[in-house]
Amino acid sequence: MIPPNDHKESLFGKAKTVYQAQADKIASSRTKLARLLQKATEKLNRVSEIPAVKESQAHLEIIFRMVKAHINHEYKGFSNRTMGLFALGLLYFILPVDFIPDFIPVIGYVDDLTVLMAIFKSINSDVEKFLEWERTKG
Repeated sequence: MIPPNDHKESLFGKAKTVYQAQADKIASSRTKLARLLQKATEKLNRVSEIPAVKESQAHLEIIFRMVKAHINHEYKGFSNRTMGLFALGLLYFILPVDFIPDFIPVIGYVDDLTVLMAIFKSINSDVEKFLEWERTKG
């Protein structure tokens, strides 16, 4: 259900162009980032039964845990770039009107997930370090 890689990269690039400055402002404030994470969690709970969302849920949960660990000062291994990308993905996810509006059944969420999965892939080394940290923390 998630589009091919070339479409992912194109959509990811467009989202970065349009929303990255706003996302960087959010990422620089733990309070704003916490509000964004809360809204994203609420939306994920509302749309969790959509097949494309179910398909990506494990990755989304990792992203959410990573952001939460950053907000709570538990994990300090993220660069400003990584946090800006997280904020970009979560912002794009919660916006009801983006490149493909969410009111369009099913496909309205596919573009949101495409951006989040492209971000997940682009920060794979950060994801691996975080998962290792989770496995070894007390």
